[in-house]
Amino acid sequence: MLKGLWLWLGRLLGKLLLTVALIGLVGWGAGELYYAWKFSGPVSTQEQIPADEAALTRLIIEDAVRIVEQHRDNTRVLRDAHAKAHGCVRADVQVLADLDASLRQGVFSEPGHVWQAWMRLSNGNAYPQFDRARDARGMALKLLDVPGEKLMKSPQHAGEQDFVMFNHPAFFVRDVAEYRSNFAAQADGQKVQAFFPSWDPRTWEVRHLVIALKTLSPAPESPVDTTYNSIAPFKLGDLNIKYRVVPAPQNCPPYQLPEQNTALPNFLRNALYQQLSLDRAPACFELQVQKQDAQYYMPIEDPSVEWDEKLSPFESVARITVPPQDFDSREQNLFCDNLSFNPWHALAAHRPIGGINRLRKSVYEAVSAYRHQRNAAPAAAGPENSASQVDEEETGTELSQ
Repeated sequence: MLKGLWLWLGRLLGKLLLTVALIGLVGWGAGELYYAWKFSGPVSTQEQIPADEAALTRLIIEDAVRIVEQHRDNTRVLRDAHAKAHGCVRADVQVLADLDASLRQGVFSEPGHVWQAWMRLSNGNAYPQFDRARDARGMALKLLDVPGEKLMKSPQHAGEQDFVMFNHPAFFVRDVAEYRSNFAAQADGQKVQAFFPSWDPRTWEVRHLVIALKTLSPAPESPVDTTYNSIAPFKLGDLNIKYRVVPAPQNCPPYQLPEQNTALPNFLRNALYQQLSLDRAPACFELQVQKQDAQYYMPIEDPSVEWDEKLSPFESVARITVPPQDFDSREQNLFCDNLSFNPWHALAAHRPIGGINRLRKSVYEAVSAYRHQRNAAPAAAGPENSASQVDEEETGTELSQ
């Protein structure tokens, strides 16, 4: 009798598992069909600005200031994201000599030209934590002494062209409205509500939760050993593009970073210091762009959608070299803390486009001004007296980096 009961329970359990598997397969298939339909081209090549975007932006600025205050340390107000830097280092950005004519726009208009730049490498969290914690990693690049009228009229940034990136190809919100809902929940300490705002399944953002979890990745061996993406789109002359920075060790002398002690809280800074300051080995990258093909689903207003690289491959436009240098001094670290990066520190040829980029303009400007005022930070001069003296700051994994 007992044997018969166990056999009956086994058959019942098997049927239940088979039923669940079938339901899962049907759900997966339906989801694939839905997203294949939803994420299909063609798409617009123009921006589409919702009527309530300005009001939502004001609310997001209030939430950003709240987060800045929540994570301040005893003496300084930190960034609302990317608070922990691994270092700010000097870099040379050389436009490729054989660059295609269609890409010769803005700072890439003169093949072979070399721009001096500052590069800030960071973790994404709004509060400094151990590097081994799963997190986004950011790179911000500021080209110096760039002539021409900029989109933002601040005299402090009149000679700058900024690129702000982090190490995932898609963002975890689609637009300013979703960003407001998500960010407000995080500011209130309600991380679950950020993706499940109500009991109504129609409001759940499971796909965006998956993107957010992928964004929180294990630390690379070194900050110069990962790819950094713009996430949101930009202009390049008349083109709509996304850009990224990829490691290019083939452009540098061979170098093998010694194994790092990942239990140390700042091992990514240590890795950068080991390579640039102790071993005097340069780091190399390439700056690349990806053109929008509007016949396919490459939207401007939804940065949660990764543009298909098979349909539109990335093309290199410049080489970035970080030469050997000493960067880990008190003066340079303070200088790094006062730097301001903003994708709107840009020539019109590189104008940011899309809702998240429009949001960045207002939020970055407001949070940067608030942080510098609270810290009583003067216009930041470089750690050495050179043409590289600039004032700057960078905010946001939330908004990109």
